[in-house]
Amino acid sequence: MHNNYVYIKIPSLSTNESFARSAVAAFCASLNPTIEEISDIKTAVSEAVTNAIIHGYDNKLGDIIIECRIKGQVVEIIIEDYGCGIPNVDKAREPLFTSKPELERSGMGFTVMETFMDELVVLSEKDIGTKIVLRKKISEKAEKMYVKL
Repeated sequence: MHNNYVYIKIPSLSTNESFARSAVAAFCASLNPTIEEISDIKTAVSEAVTNAIIHGYDNKLGDIIIECRIKGQVVEIIIEDYGCGIPNVDKAREPLFTSKPELERSGMGFTVMETFMDELVVLSEKDIGTKIVLRKKISEKAEKMYVKL
């Protein structure tokens, strides 16, 4: 069995958030996920990319790297920035914590990612950047819902 992967590098522009989530969703389509599974993945990717733009780079221009791997029925998505880093990852993962209350941020980004994915790993170092690892097992369905062309 071959493991498939994709590597995407985008600038930290808010207009690229929708591209990132759509590209990852399209890559995952080969596993024939349910609509709910695709929605979960898109939501988590959207949160991670938005965090990199708003918090990692503070709306300054930088690179965001997105790596996706399929291993069996598991999709692994790594979203990495080279921004300011997260001073306290444990604190940042607490629900409702936000470093930018003036932007009316909900502070629920990591909570959302954790809710929609099977696994969330957050690695961050001050002034080096942040790496978010998201993993989700896509269910194997006995009957396919559509015919592949």
